[in-house]
Amino acid sequence: MASPLCGGKTLLLLLVVAATLSLEHGVPVHGFLAASSDCQRSCGNITIPYPFGIGAACSWEPSFNVSCLVDGQGQEAAYLRVGVSLFKLFEIDVSQGEVRVEGPISRSCRNGPKSELLLVPVPPFTVSNKNKLTAIGCAIVAAIGSQDGYTSACGSFCNQDSMGNITECAGIGCCQTSIPSPGNLRTLNASFIVTADSMHISTPQKFSSPCSYAFVADANWFEFDPLYVTSAKFGEMYGPGSDRGVPLVLDWVVGNGTCGEALKNASSYACLSENSVCLYPSIGLGYRCECLAGFKGNPYVDGGCKDIDECAFPNLCSGTCVNVIGSYMCTPHQGIGVIIGIGVGSAAGFMILVVIAFFITQRFKHRRAMKLKQKYFEQNRGQLLQQLVSQRTDIAERMIITVDELAKATNNFDPARELGGGGHGTVYKGILSDLHVVAIKKSKITVQREIDEFINEVAILSQINHRNVVKILGCCLETEVPLLVYEFISNGTLCHHLHVGSPRSLSWRNRLRVASEIASAIAYLHSSLSIPIIHRDIKSSNILLDDTLTSKVSDFGASRYIPLDRTGITTVVQGTIGYLDPVYFYEGRLTDKSDVYSFGVIVVELLTRKKPFSYFSCNGEGLVAHFSKLHGEGNLIEILDPQVIDEGGQEVQAVAALASSCIRLRSEERPTMRQVNRALEGLLSPENHAGANNMLAEEFDENGQMMIGYPSPDEGQSMGESTRWYSLEQESLMAVHSR
Repeated sequence: MASPLCGGKTLLLLLVVAATLSLEHGVPVHGFLAASSDCQRSCGNITIPYPFGIGAACSWEPSFNVSCLVDGQGQEAAYLRVGVSLFKLFEIDVSQGEVRVEGPISRSCRNGPKSELLLVPVPPFTVSNKNKLTAIGCAIVAAIGSQDGYTSACGSFCNQDSMGNITECAGIGCCQTSIPSPGNLRTLNASFIVTADSMHISTPQKFSSPCSYAFVADANWFEFDPLYVTSAKFGEMYGPGSDRGVPLVLDWVVGNGTCGEALKNASSYACLSENSVCLYPSIGLGYRCECLAGFKGNPYVDGGCKDIDECAFPNLCSGTCVNVIGSYMCTPHQGIGVIIGIGVGSAAGFMILVVIAFFITQRFKHRRAMKLKQKYFEQNRGQLLQQLVSQRTDIAERMIITVDELAKATNNFDPARELGGGGHGTVYKGILSDLHVVAIKKSKITVQREIDEFINEVAILSQINHRNVVKILGCCLETEVPLLVYEFISNGTLCHHLHVGSPRSLSWRNRLRVASEIASAIAYLHSSLSIPIIHRDIKSSNILLDDTLTSKVSDFGASRYIPLDRTGITTVVQGTIGYLDPVYFYEGRLTDKSDVYSFGVIVVELLTRKKPFSYFSCNGEGLVAHFSKLHGEGNLIEILDPQVIDEGGQEVQAVAALASSCIRLRSEERPTMRQVNRALEGLLSPENHAGANNMLAEEFDENGQMMIGYPSPDEGQSMGESTRWYSLEQESLMAVHSR
């Protein structure tokens, strides 16, 4: 193939090669027609690049068909239909595979209308995780629920003392939270129901807006203004009667398979530009096209990726800058003149120029890559050493693994190696050079919060040694966000085993043992370390099971140290709705009892095989509230898993009482994890089985409540207060319930 230095300008051979490449790519006939100059490529004030187009004949497929209509102001505007929704278009970005559209707003008004918005993206579109859920108002909970059961929520509260000091959207009058990444959803076309539900709590007089608002919008667009809380400023722009929406980012792909599958069918391959590459974004189906490094333009158009003239940028070289196709080179002033003279004088000189340019370009790229690796290594290592407060600061050196080693272990992070993903990253299966099978966690979002959480996880796990906590084997610090390497746990999550859909799941003895192992791990974190650790996100999907069904607690990205001289800390609320301690959610105070509550929810999940984030009784009660109610009535048989009833015998009542004590709404009335662990170990011990039941009987009162020093009756909460707390917890879950 001819050298790229020819640029397609002087050599006939390159033209022949380009024609051959077009045939090899199998450019579809409709691709030429759709990208032709006869198509209208603008509407209003935006450009419509291919594969999008105005009219079916000008777009890659019907999903990318744009309508040019007249909006409510009488102006020409572009609109894109996504599923059942018609969105006004703001921008199409072919380089990132994104479109920005005008999204809807959910409103909840005092003595007035209430609305919830429904986002139903269908392939090839998904809601990008570059958006955030934002809520504005006092005493509201904004939440997203999907058909996958994923919930993301935040609460916004106001009090008279804090109203004059609001500077950011951080829980007072305004809150924000991330939304589920498409990689976390089982289907691409997961529907999102977004609601803003008022909690009917009195608000300060300084808050004068009659409505609360919730919306999903581009995280970089929203700029908080305190007047949104203390006045009706936001409502004047986006309130009832306004037809204005918020900028929403949608990701899009082409085709319906991976890059490898797309290349097999050359007639429908979308990456038409010679200098383009196919990318598989790991969201289920479809792929994206992107220009190679050193090129920019439209990869979906033949010849659309144009060479970037780097020499046009000022101060790029100390000598003379020479632009080459896809890159550039810097040479001393005198040297370049000699080289050009040789090149102009003979064909041999031209070939020398080509060879020199190639090697200089490769050396430059290698040097740039090495500098970037070193920059990230120094940055991440510095943060890591700050977190490793123990005397074992050499641990960072012993755990270092290079990015080249991890790329080789995962076949360059092949999507086929993906094991799954959480809210913070994707986990890959890898095989290291010593043939050890490992799990490698890679962040999806390169923002400082994600970096901090990855560093936090390394710092915490490197100091933990417990058979029921997943072991961290190393980390890679040569990338913008560190990559974490764990022991490979082969048998999925507890959530998967409980909710696979088959009539029978884990046996009762296995469930009891799993609960005991989880309790042992959490008790170790709370009581056996020099500085106690609160996990903060205990849930069944963070409990891994190996081939022997031994439990491993994982995902410590949100965990926090608690100094020995303090019982808790006040922090930004993090966790998962359904498992989140209501006291922590509403007061922001994190204690060891927050983990106790989350553990209690897992025990309820083990007893019932119901999902805490999506279960609702016929009366609209969530799983915890319904379980507590039935337990108090002595009627748990209505909600227990039939397999548990068949296999559990008298132990079920003891475990149910234990769960009920863990999920009590007053945190001081919950047992410690050490007490919980002792009770479960007693149940599991065969030689002490009778004694275990006696011990349990001593620790529980006649009502099945754990006797751990409750306050006297006059200090305790009334039934009305307890019911109120349950209703508050319920409101934080309302958005996942399709009403």
